[in-house]
Amino acid sequence: MKAVVKTLFALMLIISAGTVQAELVKKSKSGICHPPASSYYERTKNYQAFDSVHACIQSDGRLPKNMSSFRSIAKAEAPARHTARSGYERSKFGHGWDDADGDCQNSRAEALITASTTTVRFADERRCRVVTGRWISMFTGNVIQNAGDIDIDHVVPLKWAWDHGASSWTKEKREKFANDPVNLIPVEASFSKDQHRIGKALLL
Repeated sequence: MKAVVKTLFALMLIISAGTVQAELVKKSKSGICHPPASSYYERTKNYQAFDSVHACIQSDGRLPKNMSSFRSIAKAEAPARHTARSGYERSKFGHGWDDADGDCQNSRAEALITASTTTVRFADERRCRVVTGRWISMFTGNVIQNAGDIDIDHVVPLKWAWDHGASSWTKEKREKFANDPVNLIPVEASFSKDQHRIGKALLL
């Protein structure tokens, strides 16, 4: 498991390569935004994290009184960050699951086969569509045996990737990323997207 986590973390770093990343901005419980230059930055332990001063202020945060100069930074960030984060569409990462090796099993089927703790059963003799197996959710520990109850989720979400550099990739590279088995995990279809996101954050 540790090796998987390290691989996924490295994947996130690769996605971020070549983009300018702002340092973490901490919003305290009192609503004050502390960028790294704030004298209270290291002392702020309980906080909500933001990736820019602008984002923190937009969430109804405010800067320390002695750091009013950062307001100009926040204003300057706004147009550039809005442009960088616009235009995401799922279709820009391909339409559905790909069968890159042409073996009849698309990336969803291959993810199910790899993650199953027992031999999977297929819908027919062509062995294309997986119908049963045994999957253990890394988020809840639940055991799922019906493939129809499984969603294949992206550990690094596609929109996150788009916002952090994938918007400049070729369509072929985005499709390959969306179908990369290292970035795919089976989860309960009934498990909400918000819970997926929280689970990913805890995993990474």
